[in-house]
Amino acid sequence: MALPPQLKAVQHHLRTAQEHDQRDPVVSYYCRLYSMQTSMKLDSKSPECRKFLIKLMDQLETMKKDLAHHESITQEIVGQAHIENYALKMFLYADNEDRSGRFHKNMIKSFYTASLLIDVLTVFGELTDENVQHRKYARWKATYIHNCLKNGETPQAGPLGMDGEEEDDDEGFSGAQGQDPQGPPSGSYMQPPEQPPAGAAGPNFNNIQISPGAHAPANTPAELPSSSGDVRLTPEDFTQAQKYCKYAGSALQYEDVGTAIQNLQKALKLLTAGKE
Repeated sequence: MALPPQLKAVQHHLRTAQEHDQRDPVVSYYCRLYSMQTSMKLDSKSPECRKFLIKLMDQLETMKKDLAHHESITQEIVGQAHIENYALKMFLYADNEDRSGRFHKNMIKSFYTASLLIDVLTVFGELTDENVQHRKYARWKATYIHNCLKNGETPQAGPLGMDGEEEDDDEGFSGAQGQDPQGPPSGSYMQPPEQPPAGAAGPNFNNIQISPGAHAPANTPAELPSSSGDVRLTPEDFTQAQKYCKYAGSALQYEDVGTAIQNLQKALKLLTAGKE
């Protein structure tokens, strides 16, 4: 079904959904859910948009029934962890390629798709500051490297200052994505990223925060404060600890030990100290 021009803002999210129908239907489902929610705000009254939205709703209902056995669909907290970990995997793959000076179409698309999937996380609520920064950096990097290669220039590898705000090069990315409808090979960005080059794995780059150790599992667990026995946990603390454990479980599905350890450490610290 053709996308009405009024809904152009979700064209790449819908393309990402289509690309993942076979690779990861959970990603497809939430990309379409985001597209529907965003489209409703853009134009839900014009005949062509109403017709498009009705078809999209039907598609979502069918997918929801087909995926009823997926915990990522029946439990939002698991779905959120699934999308967040998938986006992080793509980001780290692209970031590792970038830091190593390997510039190519798949890494550009992985940066850009990671930013689109962070958009999709808004279906679960407000984004964390870290996700907002990751999205801004990924979209800016994708645009910067894409334009460099298009103009025959060699991009600078790794973090560098962002001059001004990033711009969405919609037309440019439409062309780049059109050349590669399948996106990066499924195995390429789903592998745990390699340890980045020495000196390249700092915890931040020009105000874009990356958790220390995000590129590789920690060698030793962080030291945790011992519980004095009078720690009082609120219902919100238990919910947050459960969320960290769900995130860890989702990370293990991708054999991402580093992210799993990080989230389990956060849960343990919260339960033993009563604070994060």
